[in-house]
Amino acid sequence: MVKMPIPLTETERLELEGRVRSRSGRAGDARIARAILLLAEGKTYVDVQERLGCSASFILRWKKRFLAERLSGLRSHHRGRQAKVQIPEMEAKILAHTQEQPRDGSTHWSIRRLAAHLGIHHMMVARTWWKAGIQPHRMERYMASNDPEFEKKAADVIDLYVNPPPNATVFCLDEKTAIQALDRRDPILPFSPGRAERHGFEYVRNGTLSLFAAFNTQNGEVLGRTVERHTSRELVAFLRELVASQPAGRKIHVILDNLSTHKAKVVQEYLKEQPTVTFHFTPTYSSWLNQIELWFSKIQRAVITRGVFTSVKDLAHKLMSYVKEYNRAPKPVQWKYRNPSRRIVTP
Repeated sequence: MVKMPIPLTETERLELEGRVRSRSGRAGDARIARAILLLAEGKTYVDVQERLGCSASFILRWKKRFLAERLSGLRSHHRGRQAKVQIPEMEAKILAHTQEQPRDGSTHWSIRRLAAHLGIHHMMVARTWWKAGIQPHRMERYMASNDPEFEKKAADVIDLYVNPPPNATVFCLDEKTAIQALDRRDPILPFSPGRAERHGFEYVRNGTLSLFAAFNTQNGEVLGRTVERHTSRELVAFLRELVASQPAGRKIHVILDNLSTHKAKVVQEYLKEQPTVTFHFTPTYSSWLNQIELWFSKIQRAVITRGVFTSVKDLAHKLMSYVKEYNRAPKPVQWKYRNPSRRIVTP
């Protein structure tokens, strides 16, 4: 006996086909929708069982519910387990133990280990942590400046960003040291749909070099220079290039950190010879105040991290090529200080 196909409206068919294709819905809902669509095509129970790997009772149950209630019948009638009420006392106990050091030698609690320790279900711990915004598995680092003149130096640097002197150029200068020219022993496997780019485990060191860079805070342009070693004499040579890139007699303010190279005797002698250049040192452990660090993070991601360099010369060429291409459309940092009248205090 040939069974009559289940009649479907266009709306019902589109909804069922959407459930079958959905990547975010429940797999059970997709299976039920597929069974109804197969029955609508006139397939027998045997055909549906073979295709879906289900029982005849499964097909009959959902067919009856669909015929009786249509799409609204294709949902589970199981009411689920009654939710347990999590009393404040238990939440307080969970939070108190979370902040204690585990006795097994580990540094922090996991959801399941704390639940086993307290003899409760792990979801009670998960809900309490979520409600309190606690994530013991995460850790953040911070760096506090110990500079006694932190406020004065920070205010000086921020003022150069917010209110740059007229008819002057403000540069953020630093060096990215010991950049390795790494080559790979095995060929690079390029990325493809569903597969990330893959590098071989072994690599070859072809030497290192350093990159001097100065970031123009007004227009975002970068002046770069690669050197074998970041010595004070190389810094002076870079400063000469920096001055030469600006109109004659123009005031130049340079923001840089407290590296010993920046305060060497040869650098101090150059500053006496070149009164148009003024150094502004950031407070100790405050590299976040130097905008060049933001640009260094860009070149690190774009060129260095996944780069393959056959030699130091090849590394230098690729670094300077990136600087040249970047300067075709440079972007200054949109530095904002919400309340310049507010005091800057040491953390």
